Amino acid sequence: MFEDIIRHYPDFPKPGIDFIDVLPFLHDKEAFNAAVREIDRLATTPNLATVEARGFLFGAPLLTLSDHVRTLVPFRKKGKLPFAEGDLVRVEIEKEYGSDELFYRLSDFAACEPAGDVIEVTLFDDLLATGGTVDGIVRSLQRQTVGGRRIVVREFIFLVELPALGGRARLEPVAPVHALMRLEGVE
Repeated sequence: MFEDIIRHYPDFPKPGIDFIDVLPFLHDKEAFNAAVREIDRLATTPNLATVEARGFLFGAPLLTLSDHVRTLVPFRKKGKLPFAEGDLVRVEIEKEYGSDELFYRLSDFAACEPAGDVIEVTLFDDLLATGGTVDGIVRSLQRQTVGGRRIVVREFIFLVELPALGGRARLEPVAPVHALMRLEGVE
């Protein structure tokens, strides 16, 4: 069902990359609603960490419709998050087409609902390719404590997975990986 909604853009942003565009979900209310509800069904924690910018589009509705998601923590590009001294954390990531960086605030994790001595997080992103983006995020979160609590990723959820690029194998040692659709043979 969802596979008919996405679009492919070969050789974007550079030759050899097949860009998977999930924004057409915004043209189909029923499909968007079904995707958001499936993300909600898969998320087991009250805290959803999302990656800019498409992750926000699909994650934010859970704050109003979910019975259990209570907090959304954004991971943003450079210069997009206002911050107090000592609050901003830089994350180096490796994408399938180069390195980049994301940022998050420790204060956003302090606002999360804790589970005893940890803060459990569901990490959501629109696309799983090599796994470099979320692997970088996990490595950073594993080094943090907020209010004396460790941050633990309990599961990963993706709209689209490209199995040929091996991201699942990179992430499964950390937590279960869920994808709403798997595009076999796409690289």
